[in-house]
Amino acid sequence: MIVKLPKLRELSLIDCGLSNHFLHSFKPSNFNFSTSLSVLHLSLNSFTQATIFQWVSNTTSNLVELDLSSNLLEGSTSNHFGLAMNSLQHLDLSNNVFKGENLKSFINICTMCSLYMTKNNIAEDLPSILQGLSSGCLRYSLQELYLSYNQITGYIPDLSMFSSLKSLDLSSNQLSGKIPQDTRWPSQLEHLSTGSKSLEDSVPMSFESTCNLESLDLSDNKLNEDLTVVFNHLSRCCRYSLRELYLGRNEFNSALPDFSMFSKLEILDVSGNQLKDGVPKSLHNATILRILDLSSNSLSNSLSENLPTIIHHLSQYVRYSLQRLHLSHNQITGTLPNTLTMFPSLKELYLGGNKLNGTISEDLRFPTQLEALYLMSNSLKGVIKDSHFSNMSNLESLDLSDNSLVLKFSRNWAPSFQLGHIGLRSCKVGPLFPKWIQSQNKINTLDISNNGISDTLPKWFWDKFDLQDYISIDISCNNLQGMIPNMSLDNRFFYLNFGSNQFEGPIPLFLRDSGHLDLSNNKLTDFFWFLCSGGIVGTLYQLDLSNNKLSGKIPDCWTHFKSLVYLNMSQNIFSGKIPASLGSLLELQVLLLRNNNLTGEFSSSLRNCTKLVMLDMTENKLSGSIPNWIGSKLLQLQVLSLGNNSFNGSLPLQICYLKSIKLLDLSLNNLSGQIPQCIKNFSSLTQVTSLRDYEGHWYWANTSYIKTIVSYNLNAFLMWKGSKQMFKNNGLSPLKSIDLSSNQLSGEIPKEIESFWIDFIEFIKKSFDGENSFKYWKVNLT
Repeated sequence: MIVKLPKLRELSLIDCGLSNHFLHSFKPSNFNFSTSLSVLHLSLNSFTQATIFQWVSNTTSNLVELDLSSNLLEGSTSNHFGLAMNSLQHLDLSNNVFKGENLKSFINICTMCSLYMTKNNIAEDLPSILQGLSSGCLRYSLQELYLSYNQITGYIPDLSMFSSLKSLDLSSNQLSGKIPQDTRWPSQLEHLSTGSKSLEDSVPMSFESTCNLESLDLSDNKLNEDLTVVFNHLSRCCRYSLRELYLGRNEFNSALPDFSMFSKLEILDVSGNQLKDGVPKSLHNATILRILDLSSNSLSNSLSENLPTIIHHLSQYVRYSLQRLHLSHNQITGTLPNTLTMFPSLKELYLGGNKLNGTISEDLRFPTQLEALYLMSNSLKGVIKDSHFSNMSNLESLDLSDNSLVLKFSRNWAPSFQLGHIGLRSCKVGPLFPKWIQSQNKINTLDISNNGISDTLPKWFWDKFDLQDYISIDISCNNLQGMIPNMSLDNRFFYLNFGSNQFEGPIPLFLRDSGHLDLSNNKLTDFFWFLCSGGIVGTLYQLDLSNNKLSGKIPDCWTHFKSLVYLNMSQNIFSGKIPASLGSLLELQVLLLRNNNLTGEFSSSLRNCTKLVMLDMTENKLSGSIPNWIGSKLLQLQVLSLGNNSFNGSLPLQICYLKSIKLLDLSLNNLSGQIPQCIKNFSSLTQVTSLRDYEGHWYWANTSYIKTIVSYNLNAFLMWKGSKQMFKNNGLSPLKSIDLSSNQLSGEIPKEIESFWIDFIEFIKKSFDGENSFKYWKVNLT
């Protein structure tokens, strides 16, 4: 039917499941709108072949706007397309697989104003790319060029040949070196973004000539000169035009200078640097500043620059314009002043992660337009009442976590706001479950952990989340009791932490629809139906059932849980053999079965779990030999703990293939024979490692409702200074340990061990000095 519309001007087929077959089924000769069609949107489909350009140019010659973004396009583009598109002004090819060479097809489209190539596979150097683009008439017409999120290398060259260019986005590439001081910018340039994490040194003086610059984004680089110099360079010509300045996540370490020379500045972001002192006392011209982000710096903890002083300075000049104030993660002291209501337009106030102290005044009030209030991780104390939140109907996010605050709300209080984010971790909320939460119908993040709640979950609790997705709930570290009911909910939970309570009974089936499920440290007794009910569980990535009262054989039903990355069933009462279906968890990185009563030999199915980083089966009753395939199949292992079992036989030579191993515990077994000389292959133990090498363990969570990077914790138990201690995250990461003690090993200790950068080695050496007497050696090489 569409093909018969002769006057059709705009055609949008976005996210229609179209593929290359569409191009063959609908021939250009069948269309009657070849001269009328000016706008064509084909984004979010599955086109893969660049022949689509030939199809478009044969279908219509008068296109003004073409959107092919978010397909899978790659390959050579048609030169005919560039010659045929005599009217094309806007071309969007973002989120495809094009390379830099494809840009040559567009250099002679003399009408082109906007070219979007964000998120492609462009890996050439920037000077070559821009030189190619400037070789045709495109150099005179192009006004917007977006090349962010590629792999472009090189430096920023002369750009003055693009005489009409107004917007240039080069962020999130691999640019490096300094921005040349003599770089010439397009005279019409209004928006520039260059964040690449590699640009160094200083902001060039050449910005003195950018008189039309409205937005400058130099964030995510390694710039480190004095900000006073930077502001001087920018204030020469663009002081009257600059509206947005982004310098976040660089290496600036001076004080924040007066920026009031930029009379039209609306946004200033210098977060993530090492700025000192406080806010400039004089901002007499910065009267329209809307957003000020100074978070994650080293703003002063001096008495003269505490929070009341900073608020006072800002209130002198930006009290009516300021909408977002971000001061979190600094060293700001003082308490919350009673003058916050002087900012009638303030919508976001971020003060978390500072050194704020003092008692919350009963008279304290917040701006009535506030949408987000973050005060977490300070040393504030006092009583928070419902009166503190009067007339705050716009509030959407509230985080008071990790303060010494007591929340005393009226039992029947019904707030005027609807919160999406509630963070009250380690505040005093209990002993009763907070009833006011029943009035909140938009919750997607709830953290009331360690709140002193000693109660049962009310029946209305689960109703809050029945129609929402991507929900995060943390009610851990309380004294919540009773059974978790088996609900019938249509939503998906991204994060559920019910750990360290008194929940009992079976684990309900509906909790399988979670991404991260922590039920540790409770009194749960059964999870057969949770585990063995039919249907693939495609979203559960982390499952922690440790320290419960689960008993009997571990059910052999793990084939339903293909996505599991982290599984902890330690400290229960499991018995019997390790189920073979655990070997079907091909994505598994962490398997913890510590401190149970498991028997039998090492399950051979675990050889399939080749992504394992940590395997802990300490304190069981496992027997047999340590299999050879541990070294040949589980090559990514960093932590292997098999201590306090009944393993026998010799150490397999293949164990030396574990080049990434950092903690090896085979103590308290019946191992015999010699320590293999090839132990020198433990290369990770011979290297000095910094904390930066241990920034966490991550996996890619890909579900129907969220795609994100997620981290998990590594916790391990070690005998340290005569007692068993748990090391977690940063405490565990730099440690390196080998424990072979309390076995029947014989022979000499390999000399290669002397080259290990190791914190703790424990083993038994059998010496041959006339008698086969065992000598217990304990060696510290720190």
